[in-house]
Amino acid sequence: MSEGTRLENANPVIFQRSGERVQTASEEDEDVHDPIDDREIFDILSINDPEHPLSLEELNVVEQVRVKVNDAENTVGVEFTPTIPHCSMATLIGLSIKVKLLRSLPDRFKIDVCITPGTHASEEAVNKQLADKERVAAALENASLLEVVNQCLSTRSI
Repeated sequence: MSEGTRLENANPVIFQRSGERVQTASEEDEDVHDPIDDREIFDILSINDPEHPLSLEELNVVEQVRVKVNDAENTVGVEFTPTIPHCSMATLIGLSIKVKLLRSLPDRFKIDVCITPGTHASEEAVNKQLADKERVAAALENASLLEVVNQCLSTRSI
């Protein structure tokens, strides 16, 4: 973030990260069928906030309780909660979540990413953009936007 840019939410509330998930022997055994669950998807969502040097988890934008997986029906749904109701970064955050899941999950999954109901002023418009495959594909063809998404998805030292 450049020095002259004013932050929309200059003092966000910071939450504690979830602990590391302890894997069982059967989860590590490649010969045992291990369905994808909510926690596994939540662990994938280690994404940087575009405005702050914090993760979306630390800002409570993504929470495990807002991740729904049905491995048998090949669906993953994630609701995210912007830190403020007029957050201009909501579409970028949703796009980053969607791209992370598209890059991480098998093609068999249908991925639905949307804003937690009632938490954003433009919730309907943002959700419509995130649900539109053509809009998502077009956004990812924009080199500048793709660079910002990749920065959100890059690994930061904590």
